[in-house]
Amino acid sequence: MRAVLMAGGSGTRLRPLTCDLPKPMVPILNRPIAEHIINLLKRHQITEVIATLHYLPDVLRDYFQDGSDFGVQMTYAVEEDQPLGTAGCVKNIAELLDETFLVISGDSITDFDLTAAIEFHKQKQSKATLILTRVPNPIEFGVVITDEEGKIKRFLEKPSTSEIFSDTVNTGIYILEPEALDYLPDNTESDFSKDLFPLLLAKNEPMYGYIAQGYWCDVGHLDAYREAQYDALDRKVKLDFAYEEISPGIWIGQNTFVDTTAHIETPTIIGDNCRIGARVQIEAGTVIGDNVTVGADANLKRPIVWNGAFVGEEAHLSACVISRGSRVDRRAHVLEAAVVGSLSTVGEEAQISTGVRVWPSKKIESGAILNINLIWGNTAQRNLFGQRGVQGLANIDITPEFAVRLGSAYGSTLKPGSKVTVSRDQRNISRMVTRSLIAGLMSVGVDIQNLDATAIPIARTVIPTMSVAGGIHVRVHPDRPDYTLIEFMDAKGINISKAQEKKIEAGWFHTRREKTRAS
Repeated sequence: MRAVLMAGGSGTRLRPLTCDLPKPMVPILNRPIAEHIINLLKRHQITEVIATLHYLPDVLRDYFQDGSDFGVQMTYAVEEDQPLGTAGCVKNIAELLDETFLVISGDSITDFDLTAAIEFHKQKQSKATLILTRVPNPIEFGVVITDEEGKIKRFLEKPSTSEIFSDTVNTGIYILEPEALDYLPDNTESDFSKDLFPLLLAKNEPMYGYIAQGYWCDVGHLDAYREAQYDALDRKVKLDFAYEEISPGIWIGQNTFVDTTAHIETPTIIGDNCRIGARVQIEAGTVIGDNVTVGADANLKRPIVWNGAFVGEEAHLSACVISRGSRVDRRAHVLEAAVVGSLSTVGEEAQISTGVRVWPSKKIESGAILNINLIWGNTAQRNLFGQRGVQGLANIDITPEFAVRLGSAYGSTLKPGSKVTVSRDQRNISRMVTRSLIAGLMSVGVDIQNLDATAIPIARTVIPTMSVAGGIHVRVHPDRPDYTLIEFMDAKGINISKAQEKKIEAGWFHTRREKTRAS
């Protein structure tokens, strides 16, 4: 049996960890997520793996090569021009899938019994079987309802709170028959949850949901990334450890020196070729990669430290992530949920505050206190969208340059030749922002219907009558007169979904990366 490993994601919500890594190559317990997935497949006698790649494909391909070092046979399919979506990329390799096959997402940690799921699929003579699991809060996932026999009756992708009708969610692991792909067009972007599965449901094809027992974590954002590490250390999920367990709950790699005065709590993992200095305090839940140096008297409270990092004397790391090759100098503090991107330097006695992200190759000067994200040399919000659209201080956060890029990011999510409305209140700042948004939209081939100064209720009312893909409205924030609020609406005049917001954010971060490369 063959497996398709979907490994093309760019992982925008995991930035800055994924600025120079595809999401499946982000490490859990010092080994890429994709390696843990391959180990799972191997445990269930699935040794032929086809990886679909798009973002930074050479990273994964160079790591696994032909797969022989990992006990599998690896082949690769690269989406060169544009991403084809979860289903489109599998349709693209349909000629390699001539019997029942398994599709698995490259960004999840799980120990599901795949053998039992495959047996269920064959017993039910299903065309497509979705492996499901129960979660406490399904709002970020695709919700699925099955009948008593396991046949799928209904599903909804990323519901709002009011739309939740089940706690069984789609895990992104599917068992498919080759003929299921016949419903998909060639060389066209398509998605399993949005395109193929609703079509199979409409055609009354046999489609079942298998509710799996075991651990599953979608490593889709930084909080989930840290939690997956801690759960793996606590053995809540069955993963292979790359190092010897020298005592219960402590794994240490080869050629690693730990000073006799260092104090290590369990569970903790320390990689190969590390140096842990005198009187270092390492609390339970800490993950230290290969080739890491930790100076004397450093205090490590559950950080995740990647390969090649340096932690200076008396440094304090608290439940943060220190990426590959970064340096945290003497007496520096990196606080909870902060992330330091690869090859960055945190100077002596500097502080990275809670939740702050530092993009790769940045330098934080000695004694500095960083309270805002450092992204490509600029400061920015942690997320582009807030509770009600994009908001920020007029002419400080929301500048003409910002609005141009936002317009082009939104336009890039629409089909070529689409038309959108743009409207605003009567303030001069709103007029400036709308003109910049229009410039950005037109730069990616979107046609504009400019409603000028129009109240937002009127804009919402007329949008459904105008055959447009959506609309943007700019106004002074109703609760903060110094803030500008930019709201995005769909073709019905309703605020766009969270999934559409994520697409715009992906386009936004892509344009920032391309701008930096050009400079």
